[in-house]
Amino acid sequence: MRRDTFLKSLLATTAGAGLGAFSLQAQASTNVKMMIPANPGGGWDTTGRALGKALQDAGVASAVSFENKGGAAGAIGLAQFVNASKGDGNALMVMGAVMLGGIITGKPPVSVTQATPIARLTSEYNVFVVPAASPFKTMKDVVEALKKDPGSVKWGGGSRGSTEHIAAAMLARETGVDATKINYVPFRGGGEAVAAILGNNVSVGGSGWSEFQQYIESGKMRAIAVTSPTRLKGIDVPTMKEQGFNVEIGNWRGVYGAPGITPAQRKALVDMVVKATKSKSWTEALEKNQWTSALLTGKEFEDFVEREFASLRVTMVKAGMI
Repeated sequence: MRRDTFLKSLLATTAGAGLGAFSLQAQASTNVKMMIPANPGGGWDTTGRALGKALQDAGVASAVSFENKGGAAGAIGLAQFVNASKGDGNALMVMGAVMLGGIITGKPPVSVTQATPIARLTSEYNVFVVPAASPFKTMKDVVEALKKDPGSVKWGGGSRGSTEHIAAAMLARETGVDATKINYVPFRGGGEAVAAILGNNVSVGGSGWSEFQQYIESGKMRAIAVTSPTRLKGIDVPTMKEQGFNVEIGNWRGVYGAPGITPAQRKALVDMVVKATKSKSWTEALEKNQWTSALLTGKEFEDFVEREFASLRVTMVKAGMI
């Protein structure tokens, strides 16, 4: 090889290695801003913080900051995210089926369609619980009370339009009870719902297993039904269908990017999230919280959300919610 050719080759290799090192350094120095449009203690909060840890463990983010902004099925946090994060390629917002239900029922001025779809992360079925001292032992006991007086059973869960709200309305419709008469109390975060259940301020509480697990295992709450097609792995709680009620509904969660980001910024966020979901800490979070991995990214995720909007609307109309 001629000397000048060798030198050119060496310079190109060195430059490539330098660019690669620069790229890795830039990626590792990313500071991600995570909007959690709910109060601390709930499913979105747990998901956002687990993802933040996974982003750091995967080496794609050097730091992750979190902001909780609860209320209106995530619409308050969504509005802040949309208005304050335009073009920010380092911003993420946790969202999910609950937000879609809230948008359908509440019709807020800002919609999730104004932000940028990044990835669906998990799927989780709802579990219904009662306080330890509750007279209700099974969901059939709850239904008997509903039939006598729908208002006597106070349901507690996420915002109006959440999957647990829809499940309660589906149960009412299944059993011949006017769904518009259900006494449903929405909470802005899982922590508020837990406090209401433990304080005997609601008759039945609904959410994901991860939010109630420690209270069920300690005996402070009693799980009486899950909305899954079959029993959850390792959990001895009967399904709604086992108890004679055709109610099955899942709750998925994901993340969106800011409005107005470039295709390159969107791809970078998708790549970061995908790498995070391959980390050990994310696998541990899935196992700990009884989450099912449901990764879906980019355009496929965008199309999924459009279909979910349509199917949720149909379900809610049939359940008498809208």
